[in-house]
Amino acid sequence: MISKSKIILFVFLLTLMGLAPVKAQVYEISLLTCDPGKELYSSFGHSAIRMRQIGSQGQDLVFNFGTFDFRTPNFYGKFATGKLDYMLSVSTYADFISEYDYFKRDVREQILDLNAEQRDFLIQHLWAQYDPARRYYRYDFFFNNCATKIRDAFEIAMGDQLVWNDSSQMGEKTFRNLIDEYVYPLPWADLGIDLALGSVIDREATARESQFLPDYMEAAFASATLVGDGPTRPLVKESRVILEYPDEEFKMDLINPYFVFWGIAILFTGITFFGHRKKQLFLGFDVALFSILGILGLVVTFLWFFTDHSATKWNWNILWVFPGHLALVWGLMKKELQPWVKKYLLFALIMADAAVVFWILGWQSFHPSLIPILLVIILRTNYLYYNIGNRSLKAG
Repeated sequence: MISKSKIILFVFLLTLMGLAPVKAQVYEISLLTCDPGKELYSSFGHSAIRMRQIGSQGQDLVFNFGTFDFRTPNFYGKFATGKLDYMLSVSTYADFISEYDYFKRDVREQILDLNAEQRDFLIQHLWAQYDPARRYYRYDFFFNNCATKIRDAFEIAMGDQLVWNDSSQMGEKTFRNLIDEYVYPLPWADLGIDLALGSVIDREATARESQFLPDYMEAAFASATLVGDGPTRPLVKESRVILEYPDEEFKMDLINPYFVFWGIAILFTGITFFGHRKKQLFLGFDVALFSILGILGLVVTFLWFFTDHSATKWNWNILWVFPGHLALVWGLMKKELQPWVKKYLLFALIMADAAVVFWILGWQSFHPSLIPILLVIILRTNYLYYNIGNRSLKAG
């Protein structure tokens, strides 16, 4: 009996010794923040979670919520309508860094001071999220993206022990102001974004809401603290630079919206002046102008009413890029003037004036380059309204 007891005890000790390396596994958790790239899709930067198993043979993985599958059926249709699902992917740290090294984008790391329970809970949560049945999520640029999913994961893992202290660091910035900080070097993309997004992004963003941008989340992590498991301590234990490249000097291209649109304004002012003197309307220019505005109006209408994008609602750009302008084009091209054309010109004039009023009152911020275009619409609708019925004028 004694011999059997010793054998059992020996086996038990061996089992414990075998489990010891598993128990001794220690992970280091950090937040990776990547600087913006040169293309629009990368212009806001990126965030990811690094999970490094300490030891020469340990795993070094990166959890990335900012990926999607191009093989998704009807990929572009779902992207356009806001129905595209993004997913959590896992790659090696080496592969992740090599991509940013190739594109020469800075990468910084914040090593987090988590206790064992917080670390283990976070790791379990991330692997649970990586399950094929759960790794996909409905993407929203402001409220459910690669950065906010990371923040949410840490809040789930740490609960009330994670305290954000970044409220004093936020100025009075709207969501649009925050976006403008990143797309200013891309003036045409900046214009497109301002055309597509509605007045819903012209409200002031809270400090927590600003974390949809990786740089702002990095700052939030830097000022956050952990409480309730001993002395209060900073969330970030150590910060270090992984990749760093010289900053490139920004130079706006000569062909930018400001230059082009003021050129258009000068052109239309000139043809209006000479048209008035020579008794001509030069309707060909108006047909081109209102055709473009009408087509843009179709896009704005589609994004507002027929997609799931939360940021494209209540877009008052529709006051000047209106789908009905295509009907005006049809009316201007007819040989005989229809009575409704003058009424529509007055309607278009009032709509353009209303857009200016909405802008001044702060109900929606329009792109600054649009000032000359709004002036052109007001000028031409006013000129045509008072002159198109005069048969002594030529269409030109």
